Amino acid sequence: MKFSLELPLGMTTPPGEFQSMAAISAMASALEAAKVDACFVTDHPAPDTNWLHQGMGHDALDPFTSLAFVAAASSRIRLHTNIVVLPYRNPFITAKASATLQVLSGGRLILGVGVGYQKGEFDALGVDFHKRGALTDEALEVMRLAWSGEVVVKQGSTFNAAGNEPRPAPSPQPTIWIGGASDKALERAARWGDGWSPFYAAPGMSKVNQTAAVQSVEHLRELIQRLQELRAGFGKTGPFDIVIGPRMRIKDRTRETAERYLEMADELAQAGVTWATADLGHASRAAYVEAVQWFGEEVIARASASAT
Repeated sequence: MKFSLELPLGMTTPPGEFQSMAAISAMASALEAAKVDACFVTDHPAPDTNWLHQGMGHDALDPFTSLAFVAAASSRIRLHTNIVVLPYRNPFITAKASATLQVLSGGRLILGVGVGYQKGEFDALGVDFHKRGALTDEALEVMRLAWSGEVVVKQGSTFNAAGNEPRPAPSPQPTIWIGGASDKALERAARWGDGWSPFYAAPGMSKVNQTAAVQSVEHLRELIQRLQELRAGFGKTGPFDIVIGPRMRIKDRTRETAERYLEMADELAQAGVTWATADLGHASRAAYVEAVQWFGEEVIARASASAT
């Protein structure tokens, strides 16, 4: 089991506590010292104001710029977008940003992607919410073409590449993890992905998210089996990651909390999960650094010891 921890760059107060070069340096150093495998940020270019200030709303810095700063402040940790909403951007722009980060970081990008769910944000960005699935499929195909180093000839729904040659051509290409648990999302992950990154249903979610979410570990197990069958149907036999964390937010940094997390992570591993995410409670940058250190000592070290 590998671990990806949230990097709290969406926290705006107090100013500079999380959104500064000093904060990124401190947090990245803590993550690497704790032997965390990856850190993740999310994507909301223009969130709806009602969503932002109610329930599950949260701020977000640009994921590619943020992770470029993390890359510069670190040497090992992988850079995980969780998630980039593919329909928000022209696929060649997403491919360029991803390829640039992949090359300059030494191959550390994990591009977690999804179709999105916030209609108000789609409207602000001038993208048809109801075409988001088709736009996502199109982007997944085009990004692979853009990273190939070959001339791209592709007529899309909003573009026409009549003989274009994007650069850089990263080798290896960025890892792509595809989110969602709908039938279409599973097919998309099986066809285009290097991994699948679903999420749990939770109170306060939109109806769109509720229907595309994992309901339980047993449900997850069923979806993984279906995904494996779909991959076999596409002739896909290479390594494939399943990415979801225990259904808990870590608030109390105690041995009992670590044991509970590890027990839940082990249940997920038995279902086929290869990467676990975690959300560490924190009130300040210093508290976050302390939480990461605790996670390294009480979770990662113990998980490593039990695996040997």
